[in-house]
Amino acid sequence: MTAPLSDGAGGTGETIHLAGREVPLRWRSSARARRVSLRIDPRGGGVVVTLPPRVGREAGLSLLRTHADWVVARIDTLPAPTPWQDGGQVLLDGRPHAIRHCPQGRRGVWIEDGIVLVSGEVPFLPRRLGAFLRREAGVRLGARVADLAAQSGLRPRRLTIKDTSSRWGSCNADGTVMLSWRLLMAPAEVQQYVIAHELAHLRHLNHGPDFWTLVATLTPHRRAAEAWLRRHGTALLRAA
Repeated sequence: MTAPLSDGAGGTGETIHLAGREVPLRWRSSARARRVSLRIDPRGGGVVVTLPPRVGREAGLSLLRTHADWVVARIDTLPAPTPWQDGGQVLLDGRPHAIRHCPQGRRGVWIEDGIVLVSGEVPFLPRRLGAFLRREAGVRLGARVADLAAQSGLRPRRLTIKDTSSRWGSCNADGTVMLSWRLLMAPAEVQQYVIAHELAHLRHLNHGPDFWTLVATLTPHRRAAEAWLRRHGTALLRAA
């Protein structure tokens, strides 16, 4: 399931001067690409240029210069980053949880009365919290996958949890289902829809009518979930 967001993974990064400002730029090469393309990277607040095989960087730079105003305008529409820090907030299952630094704590990261408590030194708080959220995503999303798989009989060969910025989930032909750990921050109904979407691909590796009919039998939340992701998905990618 592809979100309307750039991949941003891999490639090399630099900056470029566009429309009077410095813009983070990441290059990617893709054997499947048929043309040069530009996409906005919500994570880094920059632009990703994808090059097909045997196409040089000058073609990408030319496209960037032609669309400089579009690139800058799109970057300006990104929501502000939401840093993980003492006194801040993080979403869990769509509900905001306060972040509190507990320097004397001995438990790493834990949740208590709707508050996420993080021990250790302040500079390591974002890294500790990020690692905790990834583990928590494996537990919570894994349980939702297991529940829906048991109900539907659509059982993935393997489940992987990754940090992506172009896909909330995917399903490979070998039966491996991937979910973005950032779905942990979305409401349960959104999580259920993305999981249902990927499990349906175990039977239909396309987006044809039979696929959508199967999705509808697995979840009633498709339209609401897609709308929620359109409105709030980028903000999930900006959280760090």
